[in-house]
Amino acid sequence: MQIINYINFRSLISIMKTITNPKQSELQLKATCAIVSRKPAVDKNSFKTAVISLYKMNNPHKSNTFPETTYEFTNVEKVRIKGLNVSYYLEGNDIIINDLEELKIIKEGTFLVLKGYQFEMERRSKK
Repeated sequence: MQIINYINFRSLISIMKTITNPKQSELQLKATCAIVSRKPAVDKNSFKTAVISLYKMNNPHKSNTFPETTYEFTNVEKVRIKGLNVSYYLEGNDIIINDLEELKIIKEGTFLVLKGYQFEMERRSKK
């Protein structure tokens, strides 16, 4: 059983696409959900690495789903999120942006700006 799980995990990782420091200063991307997180800085003289993972479903963190594409931006001081409804999960320090139609990532020096289009917030029951 462990060997099968390991093989499935390895095949999923090979499907995932990670793009580090894309050359475009503006990216316009289709996604249903984005998770904004961070990784440690590359070196002592730079800021942390911002990680934006894109999914085709809402709340992927609840179903252990792998992202379709992950963007990593090194040396990011701040991420600004403009005009979007977000959820901040204290357990994992992640910001979840659900109900997306489109996400725009704009790189401005050491800042990232996230804008986009969201469908009306879906109704979620408290459990």
